[in-house]
Amino acid sequence: MTVSLPALSLVLGAAASGKSAFAERLLAATDRPPTYIATAQAFDEEMRLKIVAHQARRGSGWTTVEAPFDLTGPLAAVEPGGAVLIDCATLWLTNHLIAEHDLVTEETRLLHAIRDAAVPVVVVSNEVGAGIVPENALARRFRAAQGRLNQSLAARADLVVAVMAGLPLVLKGELPGGAA
Repeated sequence: MTVSLPALSLVLGAAASGKSAFAERLLAATDRPPTYIATAQAFDEEMRLKIVAHQARRGSGWTTVEAPFDLTGPLAAVEPGGAVLIDCATLWLTNHLIAEHDLVTEETRLLHAIRDAAVPVVVVSNEVGAGIVPENALARRFRAAQGRLNQSLAARADLVVAVMAGLPLVLKGELPGGAA
């Protein structure tokens, strides 16, 4: 069964919750050529191995674009008829925070790029607000910015899914038939 995705879907979850694998299954269930926009940067061996594992899980049918900062160009470049997975908004935001970019400006650019995309977009993002209050100002700033970004994405999305232990819990909209 071929799945039809809404213009924007948001897949949230904690670290290692299965959110990326679930989002990949959403795109794989469509008949659209998938593009994976990767925001991670391999600054250490642990991250390099995580990236390799994600690539192996996806297989060869995906076009991968590495875009740690600017998602506007890669989103606009996807041919009509395709679909996009951005994995993940959390690392994208972290990249901008560390580079000391204006987070409000970057978030606005991202939201406009998603709105203007000619293809369905699935965004993976971490839910970071369920833990304790971070002890340092940078971590608190990140947590607040990530919460705002997730809320902005969720408000615009037709489908919002939280993933826990690999299982989807629909928060908004309906899972397309055959997508779970």
